[in-house]
Amino acid sequence: MKNILYLFLLISQAFFAQASFEKGNALYQKGFYQEAAQAYETVVTDNKEQSAELYFNLGNCYYKLNKVAPAIYNYQKALVLKPNDTETLNNLKFAKKLTIDEIKEVPKVGFAKLIQNFTSIFDYNTWAIISVEISFAFLLSFIGYYFSQLTLSKRLYFIGMFVLLFALLLTVSAGMSEKNHFDNDRPAVVFAEMTELRNEPQKSGSKIILLHEGAVVYVKESLENWKKVELTDGTEGWIEALAIREVK
Repeated sequence: MKNILYLFLLISQAFFAQASFEKGNALYQKGFYQEAAQAYETVVTDNKEQSAELYFNLGNCYYKLNKVAPAIYNYQKALVLKPNDTETLNNLKFAKKLTIDEIKEVPKVGFAKLIQNFTSIFDYNTWAIISVEISFAFLLSFIGYYFSQLTLSKRLYFIGMFVLLFALLLTVSAGMSEKNHFDNDRPAVVFAEMTELRNEPQKSGSKIILLHEGAVVYVKESLENWKKVELTDGTEGWIEALAIREVK
């Protein structure tokens, strides 16, 4: 009986989530951006819904309302679920133009950049799926090699096994690298109208830079009511935890 009630509850939640999502879409199409945002937020808060499309639409609503921090925050949330999405990245770029702070981004160079560019092609879950598929192909090649009676076939299967083994090691390494990057990459968005980055976790600390709403920082560690963050230009400092909202 409990299982039936639980299943009914899940179905009901999914139904209401879809209804709220479609309501948000309809309101957005009519230009009622504030009401559309409220409908989408209902899906997030009441149903704990997680989808790149939902956060993308939320970001669009807040962008139309000139609410820079919520717009950037939701675009970042969408990218967590759907990395490298062209449309989201493009809209995020426009949203960042609404921010006051002009913080340069120090790009990675050399071998580190090549590695990051390769591993970021897929998220770690996709790399895991590819690894499983290659493992299956390796098993088939081994079976073919073991049972083959022709010398040429054995050679081809043997070569194929080595190629697949190399590909397996490559995809596993890429997946592990991307998982490590995902776990350690903690983007956050400044929601306070203005806040100061300080050299130590206390208000008496020296001010490093003044940040405004919408600035993106990366959390390195936490200490009571403070967060140690890094800016895209490499600047590090402490910021009050209440001034930012972590993306994940």
